[in-house]
Amino acid sequence: MHPQRATLHNELHARPSLYFDEPAHVFHLAVLGGDEACAALLRRCCPHASDTEAAQGITRLDGHPFKWERHAEFFTLTLVVPCASANTDWKTLPAALAEAIAPHADKVINSVQVLVRDDNDLDLPRYGFKDPAGSCVGGGDAVVWSDFRLTEDGTNRFLFINRRLNAYRQGRMIRRLLEIETYRMMASLTLTTAKALGQELDAFDKTLVSLSERSASGDQRDSKSLLDAIAHLSRQVVSRTVKNRHRFGATQAYAQLVFERLGELRETHVGDCQRLGVFIERRFKPTVRYCAATEQRLEQLAKNVANLGDLLQARVQVEMEEQNAEILRSLNARADAQVKIQRAVEGLSIIAITYYLLNLFKLLYGGLNVLGAGLTAREALLGMAPPALLVLLVILMRIRRAKQH
Repeated sequence: MHPQRATLHNELHARPSLYFDEPAHVFHLAVLGGDEACAALLRRCCPHASDTEAAQGITRLDGHPFKWERHAEFFTLTLVVPCASANTDWKTLPAALAEAIAPHADKVINSVQVLVRDDNDLDLPRYGFKDPAGSCVGGGDAVVWSDFRLTEDGTNRFLFINRRLNAYRQGRMIRRLLEIETYRMMASLTLTTAKALGQELDAFDKTLVSLSERSASGDQRDSKSLLDAIAHLSRQVVSRTVKNRHRFGATQAYAQLVFERLGELRETHVGDCQRLGVFIERRFKPTVRYCAATEQRLEQLAKNVANLGDLLQARVQVEMEEQNAEILRSLNARADAQVKIQRAVEGLSIIAITYYLLNLFKLLYGGLNVLGAGLTAREALLGMAPPALLVLLVILMRIRRAKQH
């Protein structure tokens, strides 16, 4: 067997629900934090639990069923406190759980209380809901009410009326309600980040427009400073993208879970009341869309900055090629001038050499006459012409050979 065979298979049994069918108060808390914070909290409230390091577990707290689950960036605590059918008023968070959660009060991202009761002698106004939304769920086997208004201690309340659900179906249905609220809050956690980022993107857009106008002006003297400004803007945009990519991705994942859980409720109308799913979707979807639009805006801005940088670099490259071509043309002109000068120097050199040879032969002619050779001017000219021509020919051949090398 593969070493991970059992672990991967047992994922089918992960995240179990708390099953019960009697009236009860269900308290659910979602706390931001990692494994260390979760382990510390469990050691305080469940010192006798067998395995508090597990990803999830079910134990008892103050004699009542208690469950914890670890997630990527938060963990949840769920406590079920049974109550009598005649005593179904709202209760405060049990003292044992309140004391354990106190050090993490500023990290509680979601707090939900679900009051589970039967359908006998239901008096909805006594539960204090203002303009409640309600739905028949599970094919009409249960009814859920809530006005989605927070109490003074920050708790969102649900009234769950069990008509025909057994313990297993009731546990799963309540779990879906709790997950909807928890994932909705985790998805909405990005809203503040998106709003703050939106203000920065407005400033980045203005800067990009200004840089685009400068680039369109075609001022070659401004290319270096313009390229530096584009690089600075690109670094800022990339920094924001890397910093917020995980948060935006988490929002999309959490939102998808919310909509999936809403579909699993199989809601139908209760009288003329607005359904829970419609209430949540109409107010939650704008948050998800705003975060998605901000993410797309950030990605598009990064592409626009990159395109502007590429265009400017292409323009600078063309300018450099034109400058190089101009330099080559000037070098060719200088080379042509040097060739002409060299030819002129060669001609003058030949003339000078011929002049010096004639003077040299003239001196030789004068010396021979002094010694009594008795040569005439014609004889001397005929005798000295071949050596002079030979010397000039040798010089010309050496000049040509030097040019070829």
